[in-house]
Amino acid sequence: MSSVSVGRVLRRGACAGAVGALAVAGLGSGVALADGEAQSDQLWIQAPYEQAVTVAPDTGTAQYRSLALGLYHDNAGFTVTEGRLTVDVSGLAGIAEVAWPGNCTPDDAGTVAVCDTGTVPTRYSAQVQLKVRAAAGAAVGAQGAIEYSAEATGGPDGTLTAPEGSAETFVTVGSGPDLGIGAPQDVSGVAPGTGLTVPFSVTNTGNETAHGLSVRMWATYGLDVVTRYPQCTYTGPDGGGEYTPMTYVTCSFDTDVAPGATVELPEPLRLAVTDHALYERFDYEVQPGGDTTDLDGSDNGRSWHIDADNTADFAVRGTEVSGAAGDTVTAGFRFVNRGPAWVGNVASGDPVAVIDYYLPAGTTATSVPDTCHTAWTSGDDPAVGHYACTLPMWAEPDLKVGFPFQLRIDRVVPDATGRVVLHPHADGSRTFDPNSKNDTAKVVVNPSA
Repeated sequence: MSSVSVGRVLRRGACAGAVGALAVAGLGSGVALADGEAQSDQLWIQAPYEQAVTVAPDTGTAQYRSLALGLYHDNAGFTVTEGRLTVDVSGLAGIAEVAWPGNCTPDDAGTVAVCDTGTVPTRYSAQVQLKVRAAAGAAVGAQGAIEYSAEATGGPDGTLTAPEGSAETFVTVGSGPDLGIGAPQDVSGVAPGTGLTVPFSVTNTGNETAHGLSVRMWATYGLDVVTRYPQCTYTGPDGGGEYTPMTYVTCSFDTDVAPGATVELPEPLRLAVTDHALYERFDYEVQPGGDTTDLDGSDNGRSWHIDADNTADFAVRGTEVSGAAGDTVTAGFRFVNRGPAWVGNVASGDPVAVIDYYLPAGTTATSVPDTCHTAWTSGDDPAVGHYACTLPMWAEPDLKVGFPFQLRIDRVVPDATGRVVLHPHADGSRTFDPNSKNDTAKVVVNPSA
């Protein structure tokens, strides 16, 4: 690894637990309710549960560390303003001290402040940036707590209040290396075939040297990891198995990272956006080498989202069968991804599509695929069987999935026609499939000659 200046660098992200299916962050949204039904809303405080600070040196003072706080609410149907976050740091006496930002007004003792967060969003964003450092003389292992309360203007009753005790931060004095990776800027509209360089540099903001680094990386199916380091092992991608197809990389570097230093990989880390790329992500994390524990793991991992300028064509195909009353026939349908892109819901883990199947008149399902279940939606005819079938959380190009329903013909209805309706779904967008003409199909029992 090569050293660079500290000034050049300062996670859902999912990479701390991203093996197989990647975790992901939730979305704030309004709730659709029937006319006349009372709406609700709730104010929430976002604050880290734990925060480490480095012990103060024998001479001098400890370095400040940032503590990001914010408010958000649930229902986008309401405008919520004048957010007021009260921060009580009296529990840090003798352990840590706080520097208040300009949008916080502390009391005379300097231990409780009301912070103005302005308009409250439905997705969390950092609106208050405290700075916290260990108090002089505080020993390693000493711990105190920051408590919060909040209110805002808006909601169904005109005022929203965060639940009492819903957030607190435990501040612990520690000693050790603290490795961190800067947050990458997500990119979109990337042409398949493009090469990208991962913004990967590591800074130690702790008070001890990290003797070596371990690095882990995950690349989704539409990304190729081009750069190969001798210090790393590479597996995958493995398509068609139990887990999301991806490339997994583990590395061990013997580079020392001193306090305040920033290092980079031995050469730039390059990715290739493949012809089947669509909604991709590259997750990467770093830890100190050996048995050393990182002081603060909140910035050890990052997720880089890469959206390719590509499409996939999901399609369903029906069938035609004939039989007499009392016969059981196979009258299912088939799904196919005509590509060229794969589609994977690696963040949510949701199925990439749900397919509704309305049975032909005069039939009853006697055998149903494992991934299908009875369903009902507003306006359904109770005399017509309705099933919802789900696909896996990803669909590779040329994937074909059959849904072989067994139907008993209770009575012969000429040209009895069942409907198959495909509902594509993917994280962040449903526009990947511009061809909607093949999103429906028919299953016909006893078609006319």
